[in-house]
Amino acid sequence: MPKNYFSWVSIFMLLLSLIAFSDNLFYDIGQESNSDPKFIVHGLFFLAWFVILVVQSNFIRKGDIRAHRKWGMWGMGIALGVILSTFYVFYAVYEGWEAMPGFVKVNRVFTVSFTVLVALAYWKRTYPALHKRFLFVGTFYVLGPVIDRVGGKLLGESLLNIVFVEGIIWNGLFISLFLYDKQTLKRIHPISWIGFIWFYIFWIYSILAE
Repeated sequence: MPKNYFSWVSIFMLLLSLIAFSDNLFYDIGQESNSDPKFIVHGLFFLAWFVILVVQSNFIRKGDIRAHRKWGMWGMGIALGVILSTFYVFYAVYEGWEAMPGFVKVNRVFTVSFTVLVALAYWKRTYPALHKRFLFVGTFYVLGPVIDRVGGKLLGESLLNIVFVEGIIWNGLFISLFLYDKQTLKRIHPISWIGFIWFYIFWIYSILAE
């Protein structure tokens, strides 16, 4: 199981994204956001990011380091697209920081955190233990819009329902990473626990700010 951990988690996050935006992709394709270029580009970059995580994790699972490195630059390009398109959506939709609801402010902070962790992952790409944790903790941070929509589809649109689903999924992802660390390292890696604390500081803020 430890060998396949990142493959399974990347597949799980891809499935979450498909469930979250199933209306846009499959059964309500005529909705307004599907004809808005900024949302189309943003959504495609995010979908590509989850797909590349699955592909890259599978290369590592099979021991194909050469292919993993070859596709790595594509992954960095996709990550850059995720970052730029996300910040453009923030800029286009909200008139400044003060106009943003609490959860949107937190998503913006988490996008900056994702940016920093992806940059660190690239810098430490020859150190697998650091590289993969930077990438996955960073991806956990930007799951907010995905998990919000999953919560709404599963339990309805009330804040309590969405927060309940968010708590299960986000905590579950971090706990699974802790368990992976314990199995492989006999301790929780600093990137994992520091990332969890950073996440909780802003996640609690987002709840209190609503």
